Amino acid sequence: MNLSKRDLIKSAAFGSLALGLPLKGAGALAQTNTTGPATQRIPWQNWSGLQKCYPARRVAPKSLDELTSLVKAAPGIVRPVASGHSFQALVPTDDTIVSLRNFSGLLSHDADNLQATLGAGSTLGSIGAPLSAIGQALPNMPDIDKQTLAGSFSTGTHGTGKTLSALHDHLIGLKFLTAAGDLMTCSADENSEVFNAARVSLGSLGVMTECTLQNLPNTRLKRRTWVEKIGPFLERAEQLAEDNLSFEFFYIPFSGYALVTTINKTDDPIVPRGTSADEDGLMDLKALRDMLGWFPALRHWLTDLAIKGTEVEEHVDEWWKIFPSERRTRFNEMEYHLPQETGIAALKEIRTALERQHSEIFFPIEFRYVREDDAWLSPFYQRPSCSIAVHCYYEEDHKPYFKTIEAIHQRYDGRPHWGKLHTRNAADFAALYPKWSDFLEVRATLDPHGKFLNTHLKSVFGV
Repeated sequence: MNLSKRDLIKSAAFGSLALGLPLKGAGALAQTNTTGPATQRIPWQNWSGLQKCYPARRVAPKSLDELTSLVKAAPGIVRPVASGHSFQALVPTDDTIVSLRNFSGLLSHDADNLQATLGAGSTLGSIGAPLSAIGQALPNMPDIDKQTLAGSFSTGTHGTGKTLSALHDHLIGLKFLTAAGDLMTCSADENSEVFNAARVSLGSLGVMTECTLQNLPNTRLKRRTWVEKIGPFLERAEQLAEDNLSFEFFYIPFSGYALVTTINKTDDPIVPRGTSADEDGLMDLKALRDMLGWFPALRHWLTDLAIKGTEVEEHVDEWWKIFPSERRTRFNEMEYHLPQETGIAALKEIRTALERQHSEIFFPIEFRYVREDDAWLSPFYQRPSCSIAVHCYYEEDHKPYFKTIEAIHQRYDGRPHWGKLHTRNAADFAALYPKWSDFLEVRATLDPHGKFLNTHLKSVFGV
């Protein structure tokens, strides 16, 4: 989305100054969570900068033997660390964090069955070209490709599409190192109970080293993006979800518009996406917020005026170049997964709450569809879902806004995204997940002393 109507923004600024009114500032800085500090330790922080810790050791073992020795000998807590794209406190510990960056790449593949085994530390963005070269494609991808495979599976990372399930649903086998230093192999046929638990585990069962995925034939996709008035659009959103392989939309706060994206298979010639204008558009929205937060009607009018001339965009390329988008502007995020039939109603409530109570917000609200699956801690366990994500600029305090929106999600029986911010605890999850007690039993068997449990995970699992 490229608002890029700079004259409108300049006019808004001049209008504010002419009226002698102050520009609305950014607000309080977001608070960070720390587990330190320790003066001579190298700090770790996540992508947004919200989560920080000062571990005694930061290690990146180069072999399985080295990883095994490390896990067996490490005192205190051991937490695997991936790309730091989780907003929740899954990593922070004062003890040891383990990077899997050396456990990456395509290890082997089965051309006949379209299966591939990869290092669990591989990022999503790094496996597109190797898979494409062997004629394979991931069935789905999220809109950010910086995450590792291990991190994606462990938190229930997903893309969007009524017939498309989250990444962990395409796992057919995995290996991980247990707290005792044993390498465990699991699949639907081998250690099946562990496999049901390990596909989404928050990194609480062990350190994942490799995974095998069931893929599809290499695919070319067409991405189409346009803006549409939110009222008429919401009336046909469900049909658009039915009619397209991949479908999502963003509601743009203090406007009457949605930014809509569909993705479908195609044989059309390649039309590369090039550099996205989304980040420019986002900063335009921030500028309008800063200048006109005190005058909602004018902010709404100027935002609408800037958006309504946006042209339809169409791009065609290989799957791994079409699914993800660049996200340079840092933010903090909360996302909940709701029963699919309630998603639009919940969105309408969220929109109203945002615009009545939170004039500081300029990030669009993201709405996606996800097919159900059967992983025990999958947020989509036996439930076709709609996912609604809200964001807050990384330098600003997200807590008031997220508190308002989380209350709405709870009324709609929402399950929070494991890697994003929420305030739920073990008692909540016991009610939300039918296989909760089964997971706890597997976790306690594999890690009876809580080697992989930091403070946050102890709260999650009630340990």
